[in-house]
Amino acid sequence: MGEVDPAFIQEPEHKPRISYIEGEGIPVIDLSPLHSSNKVSNFEGPVKEIGNACKDWGFFQVINHGVSLEKCQKIEKTSRRFFAQSLEEKRKVKRTEKQVLGYYDSEHTKNVRDLKEVFDFIIEEPTLVPDSHEPANDKELVGWINLWPEYPPKFR
Repeated sequence: MGEVDPAFIQEPEHKPRISYIEGEGIPVIDLSPLHSSNKVSNFEGPVKEIGNACKDWGFFQVINHGVSLEKCQKIEKTSRRFFAQSLEEKRKVKRTEKQVLGYYDSEHTKNVRDLKEVFDFIIEEPTLVPDSHEPANDKELVGWINLWPEYPPKFR
């Protein structure tokens, strides 16, 4: 086995203390109420459940989302093809400070590089967002657009 990149090594003060927490189970969020109508009250329950799951667990499982099993399998297969490519190929669509969508593999948690890769995209292009997080009345809007790889062709 080769050397470990120091970017993946946590300082002792950031390493988790060994303890065991037994959980009831992964939170399962049922989105079926969202399909019945556009009433705000239908959104309140799932939104609260998602917030609690994020706060308490950091992740959750979604059911009754309306996406067919076949579509989910195609998405997974195509995503695996993209992430199986060489780092050089994936970085052709790397996100930057100005291009906030695309491939990314340099996220840090507690000053240590995460062992993950992501590909961020949006559904509606362009998506208009404020150019700054600072409160101001005269903010300009910036249009975010997706940065798509050439391969796999169905990734888009």
